[in-house]
Amino acid sequence: MIKRTLLRHAQAAKQRPIAQQSRPASIIHSPSRRTPSTSLAPWITRKYYSAAPETASSSPETSNTTPASAEAQSGEDPIRKELEAKDREIIDLKDRYLRSVAEFRNLQDRTKRDVQSARDFAIQRFATDLIESIDNLDRALSTVPASKLAPQSSDPDATPSDQTYNKDLADLYDGLKMTETILMGTLKKHGLERFDPSEGEGEMFNPNLHEAIFQTKVEGKEDGKVFMTQQKGFLLNGRVLRAAKVGVVKNS
Repeated sequence: MIKRTLLRHAQAAKQRPIAQQSRPASIIHSPSRRTPSTSLAPWITRKYYSAAPETASSSPETSNTTPASAEAQSGEDPIRKELEAKDREIIDLKDRYLRSVAEFRNLQDRTKRDVQSARDFAIQRFATDLIESIDNLDRALSTVPASKLAPQSSDPDATPSDQTYNKDLADLYDGLKMTETILMGTLKKHGLERFDPSEGEGEMFNPNLHEAIFQTKVEGKEDGKVFMTQQKGFLLNGRVLRAAKVGVVKNS
């Protein structure tokens, strides 16, 4: 539109009289007589208003590109959100899988322990009833004095009445002792063991294995030592089946 306006003014200038075009320069360029040209007023006005369509015409282009970019952004957001949702779902499924594997392994270990415990202590009731018989056999062997088991006299001329040795009793004792040895060996194969804390120098009192019946002073022994066993204890695969009843040293 500006071009059409300029073209119109150029044609009007060509049609003006020559006299009007050849006015003295002093009149045209005199500062005191310079007045605004009436012919340029419409042009200025049109120029002022002519810029508006340009701006208006450019704004639709901007408005046209804005929805495109918005569409592009709106097209990327759902994809990104879907990917983030899938990532969270994968993390959640992986966590569930690991937890399930851990729970299954714990279940396997617990089942193995239960099965092994059932095998180890399946004879617990039988062993509890059997130890009373073992105690009676041990008491029977302990009642036979050592003087009745071997000849005490070294005199070859001594008569049997002069000796306290009893061959039949010694043979019976040896048979019972062998029976006890075989029985305890068989029970040990199945996890049942007998222990005597007073053997040797004596063990220190252990409340997990021993039951103190009394305490007394004993010269030459340390406090807390077991010096006498009233009833031997039994272990079944490391578990205390019956604690040993003992006497403990207490000098202080």
